Amino acid sequence: MSKFYPLTVSKVKHETRDAIAVTFDVPPELKDTFAYRQGQYLTLRTTIDGEDVRRSYSICSAVQEAQLRVAIKRCSGGLFSGWANDSLQPGATLEVMPPSGNFNVPLDAASRRHYLAFAAGSGITPILSIVKTTLQAEPHSRFTIVYGNRASSSVIFRDELTDLKDQYMGRLRLVYVMSREQQDIELFNGRITEDKCSQFLRHWIDIKDIDVAFICGPEDMMHGVSRALQAAGLPKEQIRIELFAASAPTRERKPRSVESAARNLTEVTVIMDGNAASFTMDKDKESLLDAGLRAGLDMRYSCKGGVCSTCRCKVLDGEVEMDVNYALEDYEVARGFVLSCQSFPVTDKVVVDFDIHE
Repeated sequence: MSKFYPLTVSKVKHETRDAIAVTFDVPPELKDTFAYRQGQYLTLRTTIDGEDVRRSYSICSAVQEAQLRVAIKRCSGGLFSGWANDSLQPGATLEVMPPSGNFNVPLDAASRRHYLAFAAGSGITPILSIVKTTLQAEPHSRFTIVYGNRASSSVIFRDELTDLKDQYMGRLRLVYVMSREQQDIELFNGRITEDKCSQFLRHWIDIKDIDVAFICGPEDMMHGVSRALQAAGLPKEQIRIELFAASAPTRERKPRSVESAARNLTEVTVIMDGNAASFTMDKDKESLLDAGLRAGLDMRYSCKGGVCSTCRCKVLDGEVEMDVNYALEDYEVARGFVLSCQSFPVTDKVVVDFDIHE
């Protein structure tokens, strides 16, 4: 599962002045490897100025299209996103990890559900995949999207969203919320906040009619919308969120006091791709991921920010402390899954397995 595959870029389309859609050519022998579910993401890897750079980007195509396409929005100071927007061309080759992520729900052609999505900026990327896939797979279901941007010029996939709205009239409602462009209806002006979401729920969206809500965007926006939805009566388990690494706040770890250097060492065993490897590390100086990389293991990772879940593994023995978790559901944590990039050993022995997925 940690393996990267070289894929050729077949198309690069500029969606806005600072966002591109990148389509990959998947050879027949890798079709099954790169089969995906709506809302999943790809981890991309390349070398920029001699540095190994990895980033995760959401797939924005419907499952039925079988077209591997991601959107890359330029981030301020973003090494990979800046390089991709400036230099990536058709014919280039990128190292790509198979699809991953759980930002979705199972679909059923017999369902008659009403889905709700709140997105901001590039958060529309996985939402687009979910909406397109769902409207095709569930012909009796409906979708309502609230999409926030600065202005019309920054709306990613605007033409595609317009076409979807025309194609699924009566089943797809779409409104734009603009923070720097005045619109006629005051409800549609400003930023998507907890209060703004509450206003939508009072005046435009009947929460009793909503079965599942998807939220993707900056952390503050996601938590605010989630609180508003729960306050209005939507159970937490019916709310799915997806945070991008670029939107995650940086948190500095506060070291714990240690009684002695000898007691601060941990023996770690990593099971990955059917093989086991062991190394010794300090308990509180670096994460399991960083220690494993330093020991020479080809550990699976992307964002290192606790966001993408690429480094997800299961603790089989011992105990770790996870600093940040934006990617795992509560039930996954309860079953012993952790993010190795945010996990620090607590016990003198830790065994983690990257091959267990359920």
